[in-house]
Amino acid sequence: MYQNVKKIVLTAALAFSALGAIAAEPIKIGSVLSVTGPAAFLGDPELKTLQLYVADINAKGGVLGRQIELVHYDDGGDAGKANGFTKRLIEDDKVDILVGGTTTGATMSSAPLVEKAGIPFVSLAGAAVIVEPVKKFIFKTPHSDRMAAEKVFEDMKKRGLSKIALLSETSGFGQSGKKESEAVASKYGITLVANETYGPKDTDISPQLTKIKNTDGVQAVFVFGLGQGPAIVTKNYKQLAISLPLYQSHGVASDEFLKLTGTASEGVRLPSPAQLIPEKLSAKDPQKPIVTAYENAYKAAYKTGASTFGGYAHDGLMLALDAIKRAGGTDKAKVRDALEATKGFVGTSGTYTMSATDHMGLDLSAFRMLEVKNGDWTIVQ
Repeated sequence: MYQNVKKIVLTAALAFSALGAIAAEPIKIGSVLSVTGPAAFLGDPELKTLQLYVADINAKGGVLGRQIELVHYDDGGDAGKANGFTKRLIEDDKVDILVGGTTTGATMSSAPLVEKAGIPFVSLAGAAVIVEPVKKFIFKTPHSDRMAAEKVFEDMKKRGLSKIALLSETSGFGQSGKKESEAVASKYGITLVANETYGPKDTDISPQLTKIKNTDGVQAVFVFGLGQGPAIVTKNYKQLAISLPLYQSHGVASDEFLKLTGTASEGVRLPSPAQLIPEKLSAKDPQKPIVTAYENAYKAAYKTGASTFGGYAHDGLMLALDAIKRAGGTDKAKVRDALEATKGFVGTSGTYTMSATDHMGLDLSAFRMLEVKNGDWTIVQ
């Protein structure tokens, strides 16, 4: 009898110890980002943001009593590499959830792997194609390219601008933006009288801009791209003394754009998340505490201001961890369901409310139309 009791106690102790070991396993978050290459000024702050908050959350005890382990790779802006690293994260590193995908190309190259593996993926890229049509396990934090086009066309309409030139990058983001702009232009009474493209590694875009300048009837120019390309366009624009209103997409919503363009960006307008202007938000704005806290934390850690791109990573991580908390663990199907059930989650990019038909969860009100004045961002009223 005594021996049996000892066996029961020992078995219970071993079981408890095993459960404790399981509970103590870290939550593994995988991330493939473009930390170097043409999209580095998006990917670099994204990685720094993830590292900053993972360290902070771990110092405060982690999530559900578990530490967070961030496993990340740099695709250098190469979609093929992104695919390979995603495969490694899923098969070798065995991560619980993915937060990453700096560019649309990288995200879409990884999408089939993610869907096949049944692993939740929160993308940090902009194109509508990422979540339209809805893919079961894929979500995203940035506003879509269609929303950016609509916000820009809405502002053009208010200014009486109806004949425009579209200049888009040949990257995945730029071409998706081109497609979406062409699709919604007529809704706002906009006619595309010129439609040019440039490569993401082009160092001079004067030829395309000269064609636009010589096109009859053009009233404004809308550039759809990300990284350094739009900054080159902006500087070439000034060099050619083009006086038409110039619009950019949210692909350049960063203080880095101001540094790259200098005085050439004066008067440029673009749609942006609130993260770019925390100090200019109303005290009653529900996003103000979130974007201000992120700005302060990032500046304290890295001695420079936060960017909207880092903000996408902030929101991606927080949405992922919120879903894990509500799912009560890292069961992939339960976490996916929790992400899809997100309601009223305030982030740096807006208030997210997702559903079975909407894996982004933002509307046009999440964008602010900004204009560069005296080298700084101002809100267009």
